[in-house]
Amino acid sequence: MFLKIRNLLSEPDIARLRQLADELHFVDGRVSNPANVTKQNLQADAGDPKYTESVQIVSAAFARSREFADFAMPKRVAPPLLCRYEPGMKYGAHADSALIQVGNVRVRSDISCTVFIGDPATYEGGELAIVMGNQTIAFKCDAGEAIVYPSTTLHEVVPVRSGRRLVSITFIESLIADQHRRAQVYELNELAALEGNTMQWENRVRLDVVRQNLMRMWSTT
Repeated sequence: MFLKIRNLLSEPDIARLRQLADELHFVDGRVSNPANVTKQNLQADAGDPKYTESVQIVSAAFARSREFADFAMPKRVAPPLLCRYEPGMKYGAHADSALIQVGNVRVRSDISCTVFIGDPATYEGGELAIVMGNQTIAFKCDAGEAIVYPSTTLHEVVPVRSGRRLVSITFIESLIADQHRRAQVYELNELAALEGNTMQWENRVRLDVVRQNLMRMWSTT
């Protein structure tokens, strides 16, 4: 199950992140995944003093997004990381690592997210391509938009042919690890939000009991 969040970032957020991307020191992206020979990109240097501000901007956007919270049901969110792709750079087909080390804590990557920062008109190629069955869906979103998708899916960033692709990526440990269970709770929550006020009260209560009991059975705190 996928979610596209429009306007996750505000215009001031986008402008500041682009400015930071011009000022930050970037390092070879393989420092975070040296075993993957298909990874050819740049990522913000965590040792740069301005790195923290970039993390805070995107983290604050997630924190205020009801769409994100309802869909991902986040328990932990890894610090968002600015990534840059210059012409010829790509990230070959892969599934994300199951466990992400964040300081002294390991975050289980149930859900991945790409936040688009660059103007799609300023670069060619660079689509986020996600495999679904025997088809591949390519995403090249407007600045400020985000794609949220299961970390288990096979996906890649196709080569950038010209311009510069700028995104922020993160990984989410959900309260409900299993994506199928999470999807059922999400759908029930959406149903309650959309139709709850038109239901007979007794039926609404029964629906709420099911929702809460599923959360109780399937969530980890």
